[in-house]
Amino acid sequence: MDQTITVTVMVAESVSMPVSLETIAQTEGAKEIEIRPRVGGMLLKRLYAEGVAVKAGQSLFLIDPEPFQNALAEARAAFLEQNVRVMRAQSEENRQRQLLAENFVSQRAYDVAKADLAIAEAALQAAKVRVQQAELNFSYTTVKAPMNGMTGRALFSEGALVSANTSLLTTLTQLSPIWVRFSFSDNEVARFGGHLNDKNVRSVSMILPDGSEYQQEGKLNFAASKIDSLLGTQQLRATFENSDQRILPGQFVRVRVTAGESRAVYVVPQVAVLTSDLGRYVYVLNESNAVMQRPVIAGDWIGKDWIILDGLHAGDRVVIDNMIKLAPGKVVDPQLRDTLTSAQSNAVSTN
Repeated sequence: MDQTITVTVMVAESVSMPVSLETIAQTEGAKEIEIRPRVGGMLLKRLYAEGVAVKAGQSLFLIDPEPFQNALAEARAAFLEQNVRVMRAQSEENRQRQLLAENFVSQRAYDVAKADLAIAEAALQAAKVRVQQAELNFSYTTVKAPMNGMTGRALFSEGALVSANTSLLTTLTQLSPIWVRFSFSDNEVARFGGHLNDKNVRSVSMILPDGSEYQQEGKLNFAASKIDSLLGTQQLRATFENSDQRILPGQFVRVRVTAGESRAVYVVPQVAVLTSDLGRYVYVLNESNAVMQRPVIAGDWIGKDWIILDGLHAGDRVVIDNMIKLAPGKVVDPQLRDTLTSAQSNAVSTN
């Protein structure tokens, strides 16, 4: 019990870095569109493979076009009929104008002919609009993709009757770029120095479920202007390039945000930071090489190290191994980490 233990220590040196915090986030498509028919009818055919990427304008579904084709033909026939009526009204108006000039008819007769012409021309415009609407409805029988994206599962099979603007046929999700939604509590926002926005956020990184860091750095594209009164958090969103479609909507990831003004912090290995009922602490050595327990405020991890925000001072000797054998007041034999590493390296090269 009284045997002196050899421990490795590191000398605490402050480094200047902005505040960096991690939080859980969830991915979502930059655009998620519900595909609904703009005309109702019987669904004849699905024209795409479910779950594959499609281009903007690509056909997805075909609704029975025959009723709309017949309506278009009827509208065009009505337009031609009204066009003939306009020609006849024009001839009558010209004849009445000539007779009026020779005083063979009254002004009233000419006014009636002129009014009939105006009515016929207005009816012709209405018939033209009906033709355009019939053409539009006929084009809507082919449901097309409004943008590039990944298709979802078809919710109606061939032969089903779908309703205009209400039946959900499928969904279309844009995967590149991908959006990531996350939030920070008001206490965490205060640690950043105040409200987060695209001006004070320096970087946004994404950590994937397997622990690896996503190769593309993100950019903040939304920051709520106030703290959510129900959750006590500031809602945020970042965008990441996803050209290889490696990230899918709905995934849970972690986001590391670096923001705020630079401050002096200390970086120690994760194994040196212990936890008790009163919080986190580290072991430091005094002038007599006796172990002392020092409470600290820890921030986030960087690789295998932990950022210490408060509790350490420059020059403190922090113990980084043999933690389980230590207790406050125990005298140890310290060895600096750099010296030990150098000795080990020399031993390896000698062997």
